Amino acid sequence: MDEANYVQSIVESIVHRMRDQKVKGDVADYIPELAHINPNQFGLSICLANGCQLSFGDSDVPFSIQSISKVFTLAIALGRFGDAIWQRVGREPSSHVYNSGQELEEKNGHPPNPFVNAGAIVTTDALLVSGTPKETLAEILHFARLAVSDNEIYINSAVAKSEIATGHQNWALAHMLRAKGNLCNDCELVLGTYFHHCAIEMTCEQLALFGRCLARIDTKAIHLSETHTQNLLALMMTCGHYQGSGEFAFQVGIPAKSGVGGGILACVPGRASIAVWSPGLNQHGNSLLGTAALRELSRALNWSAFSSSRPK
Repeated sequence: MDEANYVQSIVESIVHRMRDQKVKGDVADYIPELAHINPNQFGLSICLANGCQLSFGDSDVPFSIQSISKVFTLAIALGRFGDAIWQRVGREPSSHVYNSGQELEEKNGHPPNPFVNAGAIVTTDALLVSGTPKETLAEILHFARLAVSDNEIYINSAVAKSEIATGHQNWALAHMLRAKGNLCNDCELVLGTYFHHCAIEMTCEQLALFGRCLARIDTKAIHLSETHTQNLLALMMTCGHYQGSGEFAFQVGIPAKSGVGGGILACVPGRASIAVWSPGLNQHGNSLLGTAALRELSRALNWSAFSSSRPK
């Protein structure tokens, strides 16, 4: 049996079990536009190193990628500023919730990493140095579309407006960053850009295609240096699931970034890129069934970064 057929047989069984689960988690109802998403949806798509893409379930349904967009903005920032970005944001896992103001206060306005909200706001601010919010969002969309080779990727303006109106904690973080001297632009400009790139919609199929450049199984569409790719994957492993990052590394062992829209982008360097979506979240704000599916997939295929064996 070739690799594609072998992987397909495993994933079909996993998807079937996930869709039959009665406990699916809770949708992100604190974002009004996401409160009414059907929690019974489940999609998964895998791009293999041999060029084959396998898709299952609701893999063609667009969803709000939310914090997965932080991978896009950090990749662009690394390409533009290199190590200079680390002067404004750290590279350590957070000991607090993803929108914590306490940790920001403790660190004198220096976010612990680019994947907590404060860190992503700083990264967004850095990208605004050379353009307006409209131009910066166009750059982020172009980056995603180029990596996927698909222009059908858009921002859901209703979701963005919903977050602008209700994201009071993020407004507080932006003002604290501004007060501590770690925000160059007006809070309104930065947060408007931040909320809009979090409101990008993609399907599992599109997101898995994007992940190819991070997994370094296809670097033709868009090229990231090996150093920057290693930086991104390291942060995805240690910080990609907020306070659940350690448990995710323990259970799954694959670099991955989650979003409260229920999506997870996971990359197995040199082997595969995986996108899974199930809107119900666990206590850390990560997809409950998406995490379970990746755990089963990683163990069945020995894809954990900590596994000493690999399938033939």
